[in-house]
Amino acid sequence: MNKVLGIDLGTTYSCVACIDSSGKPVVIKNSEGELTTPSVVFFESPTNVVVGTPAKESATLYPDEVISFVKNRMGQAGAVWNVQGAERTPEEVSSYILKKVVSDAVKALQGENKLAPGETITDVVITCPAYFGIAEREATRKAGEIAGLNVLNIINEPTAAALAYGLGDVNEERVVLVYDLGGGTFDVAMIHITPSSIKVICTGGDHSLGGKLWDDRIIEHVAQEFARQTGSTEDILSDPETFQELALSAERAKKMLSARDRAPIAVNYKGERARVELTREVFDSLTEDLLERTMLLTRQMLEEAAAKGYSIERIDEILLVGGSTRMPQITRRIQKEFSAPVKMFDPDEAVAKGAAIYANRQSYFAQLIEKTAQETGKSPKELREEIRSGKADIQEMARQANLPTDVLGASVDMHIVNVTSRSFGTIAFKSVTPQDGEQEEVLFNMILKNTELPARRVQEFYTVAPNQKTVTIRVLESLSSEEMADPCEGTEIGEAVLELPEGLPAGSPLQIEFLLNENGLLELTATETTHHQEVRARFETADAISEADFSAAKQRLADAMVL
Repeated sequence: MNKVLGIDLGTTYSCVACIDSSGKPVVIKNSEGELTTPSVVFFESPTNVVVGTPAKESATLYPDEVISFVKNRMGQAGAVWNVQGAERTPEEVSSYILKKVVSDAVKALQGENKLAPGETITDVVITCPAYFGIAEREATRKAGEIAGLNVLNIINEPTAAALAYGLGDVNEERVVLVYDLGGGTFDVAMIHITPSSIKVICTGGDHSLGGKLWDDRIIEHVAQEFARQTGSTEDILSDPETFQELALSAERAKKMLSARDRAPIAVNYKGERARVELTREVFDSLTEDLLERTMLLTRQMLEEAAAKGYSIERIDEILLVGGSTRMPQITRRIQKEFSAPVKMFDPDEAVAKGAAIYANRQSYFAQLIEKTAQETGKSPKELREEIRSGKADIQEMARQANLPTDVLGASVDMHIVNVTSRSFGTIAFKSVTPQDGEQEEVLFNMILKNTELPARRVQEFYTVAPNQKTVTIRVLESLSSEEMADPCEGTEIGEAVLELPEGLPAGSPLQIEFLLNENGLLELTATETTHHQEVRARFETADAISEADFSAAKQRLADAMVL
């Protein structure tokens, strides 16, 4: 079988996993012997780039050359850092993290004689938050391509977590709530699992709500205590070195409070010292509103799930994912809110392990289909349909193709169904006063948030003026769940221009089709139905890195030594 890796490209920490010889997912340690790698990049020079713990520790001395929390900027227009003479996009910075974790994984596997000397791995599956839109997902894919990787797929973190917890091998139906609180993001999802499928019902979350905000509350509290103890009126947080030292101390204290009732923090600033003893009670009080924010988002997601027939009572289990769920306040609050049992296991590693399971199954299935297609003359599409319909037995197919039948079990072709995390629509005109012909712009959402993927909708629209020459179809994504929304709620991701034949009267029909595939990529077809003129467009991302920047970033990485 082809060797593949699963990568959890996290906001604060990243992790890589593979399937071992016994068929179990295992996390691969980096060159520093750690299971996770801080998602921090230090551009020591244009050709010397340090990633991970050494980069994180260098932030105190070189704050202008160290970049962290890149994930929060993925897919954003104009997001760049000017470092070491070059403008670095989030895609480029993330590519160094991916290069580091994959290179370390390959070296580790070579050292264990699981890879031959000189052999490498380029096939990967990378995870992302379920609420990532088109721009963020495509930016993640581009980051992998800059790093020289073949990105097989971008899958949602809650789905990966469900696979890692072994829920893909259950023999009965279950409904699980995945609560994923990482270092920089919060993800929540309801998932319906059967022996043959993992179906995402609803997702929600906040890309800026994560453990870092808990750290920030500690930093602010310690700064206030320093002022109180020393009488200083200076803003110690304006000093980069002091702020970085406090950031590291805050993270250590937070982790300590997961096991102990109190954690000491020392502060030194311009010869003055203070010692702050942070108790778990004070910490919980400082961050209570952040915790309640996660619960509000969870309840909002559950309201949408209830509208689809999945009530709170249907939840069989709650999975805690992400390192920040280790904080005792999380489990305590969730147990207070819900009656379903709460389960936590390897919260830092679960997503990467799930990605490895998914990657391995996809690789195995692709090889099986390819071999069978060659031997039978059938198309891959035909074979997949035969398996899905039960006309073909996958185990027998594997035996005929001389592939192992016990590596991944009967669920190798487990059907994974995701939902769109955004609504997708176009700008249209709605009559306000038909008698006067007054109209206003509205965002008409063709595909609504939390619709099962793939999704397709065809809608008829009309021209607004006689002898109209063109129609500009502006495509927007939004978090609105309403069919009609205010245009200001949407973010434009692209447009298509349909040329019209001459002499059309006002009110001539136009047919617009939106097709959103399993990877969240949107295709549009617009047709003038009288003369059948049409335009097609594919919206991978509005803010993707330009081809020139992509090539430059790839060359810089190729010329750099990544440590």
